[in-house]
Amino acid sequence: MFKKKIVQLINGLPGWHTPRRIVVIESDDWGSIRMPDKATYDLLLAKGIRVDNCPYNRYDSLASEKDLSALFELLAMFRDFNGNHPVLTANCVVANPDFERIRDSGFTTYQYEKFTDTLLRFPDCHNSFHLWKEGMTRKLFHPEFHGREHLNVIRWMDALGAGMPETMLAFNHGLFGISTHITSERRKSYLQVFDVHDARDLDQIRTIIADGIALFRQIFGYPARSFIAPNYTWPVEIEPDLAELGIRYLKGGIIQNAPVPGTVKNRKIRHFTGRRNHQGQIHIERNCGFEPTLYPNRNSVDDCLHQISQAFEMNKPAVITSHRVNFIGSLVESNRDNNLRQLRMLFIRLLQKWPEVEFMTAEELGDLIDKNRKTGNDE
Repeated sequence: MFKKKIVQLINGLPGWHTPRRIVVIESDDWGSIRMPDKATYDLLLAKGIRVDNCPYNRYDSLASEKDLSALFELLAMFRDFNGNHPVLTANCVVANPDFERIRDSGFTTYQYEKFTDTLLRFPDCHNSFHLWKEGMTRKLFHPEFHGREHLNVIRWMDALGAGMPETMLAFNHGLFGISTHITSERRKSYLQVFDVHDARDLDQIRTIIADGIALFRQIFGYPARSFIAPNYTWPVEIEPDLAELGIRYLKGGIIQNAPVPGTVKNRKIRHFTGRRNHQGQIHIERNCGFEPTLYPNRNSVDDCLHQISQAFEMNKPAVITSHRVNFIGSLVESNRDNNLRQLRMLFIRLLQKWPEVEFMTAEELGDLIDKNRKTGNDE
């Protein structure tokens, strides 16, 4: 216990501090296809691909109208002492592969469709984007930039060109996200979008990022200001490009997995909330988790409250990670319903213990840090 306290203290000392009880909820993967439907899940399982052993393949899909309505109804039940609801900083991708056009090219040319067009192809999602906008208006749901796709385009297209059997089977059913730990194929992850090691690939992802950020503004009507790399993996070489495109805040876990161009190595870089890079961009570190789907054998409410308490003891904001998969019920309805019950309990106990809590988006937190640092105040 003593050793654990020492580690907590060491991790809590660096970075930005504040006595305010700030809570940010970061949620990744919005807009991305994962498992298209239950029929595809059953087919892949029958073919011997253990999709049942991966929570994302088992439960995650595009958010349906019912998913969004249930989530927003719950968020709207609660307010902090400023009158603000809990708000999800919804880190989203703005495009998905256009499977039909890629097939028509003979798997030689990558093509994509806007995620808003993807939604229209799914029966339970026709009205989903309207609900996104309603959630934004009610300040329950705030989209920010996660990538153009949740897909390493270069790696995936190479695999399709080589005819890798499980990749092709998934493709034929509108799916790319078969996790590496359940596939028999010897390959790297398709979901590590920015895991690149040579100059050609680096140039291509720079183009993809610029395209994605422009598409984000076109879809949402405002510029993206923050970025979270899928799987917390990105090379530091793209940070100046992100800065030029208006990204002020770099979000992630405690450790950045940083590919080193020209090698096969990845560096591990430690970050702290409030740390600035050479471009003046501010890092925002996730230090709490609410992931009941990913860790079903844990008490997610108690664990998250304990982590929030640790953050507040260190005078740090509590930045909670909670992936979209926790709120999806189109494949298994009980996944959404059980997790929303736990989320409701989390908010009840949070507000009881800390009635002075302030709910913010990650960008509002970043603005506060930036303002304090410019005025010489570290609250």
